[in-house]
Amino acid sequence: MAQTIREGDDVLLYLSRKRTFLVKVERNKSFHTHKGYVHLEDLIGKNYGARLRSSMDTEFVALKPAIRDYIFKMLRKTQITYPKDIALIVMFSGVGPGSLVVEAGTGTGALTSALAFYVKPKGHVYSYEVRSEFIETASKNLKRSGLAEYVDIKNQDICQGIDESEIDAVILDLATPWLVISHAYSALKGGGALVSFSPTIDQVVKTVEALQENGFVDVETVECLVRRLQVARGKTRPETLMTAHTGYISFARKAIVEH
Repeated sequence: MAQTIREGDDVLLYLSRKRTFLVKVERNKSFHTHKGYVHLEDLIGKNYGARLRSSMDTEFVALKPAIRDYIFKMLRKTQITYPKDIALIVMFSGVGPGSLVVEAGTGTGALTSALAFYVKPKGHVYSYEVRSEFIETASKNLKRSGLAEYVDIKNQDICQGIDESEIDAVILDLATPWLVISHAYSALKGGGALVSFSPTIDQVVKTVEALQENGFVDVETVECLVRRLQVARGKTRPETLMTAHTGYISFARKAIVEH
């Protein structure tokens, strides 16, 4: 069944792969672009996927925003975690509907938003962040994406400890993840997952050593590189630029220590 656009809904106006605009549908409002303006109330009652034309007769397509669209369009005060890395983090951590997840640090809230999207409607994310200005930005981004109710952001240093227990996964994106490993072990359920994202190999070595020393098994570190293709008959080839190194992702699972 087709989904109808209503007043107050978010819509992704698609012009081209490199030109998209995330807008909220409101009456008596127009959205202006270099290709003319669109009356937003004209979208009310249309189905997602509908085509419409601007004042300059340029065609736009009204798409339903996916979680990646909210992530790419969110307010930023820090570098966001890329969807290519988020996808691996979610897959290897086993996060899904109903999962209880501890995350640090919140930053802009890109990874937080993705985790919240996958744990809803009965799961929850507890996100630790020491910088209050980041919390303010992340809170706005979570509210915009409709995911704020699934997240508690805590203005605390996770290196000092984790309040929660019987957690399904701990996800770390901070400068000193090795200082959190023992706390994560205590907070996780047996077999629970730990995922750490780090930009440098020195951070990875210290983190993996801490994982091995603190009762974790199935330890693995990967790097994800994404290369787009320019596709056209007779001249298909890789694009000149690619999203290469963003960071290393280390995974592990908690093994119960027998006494």
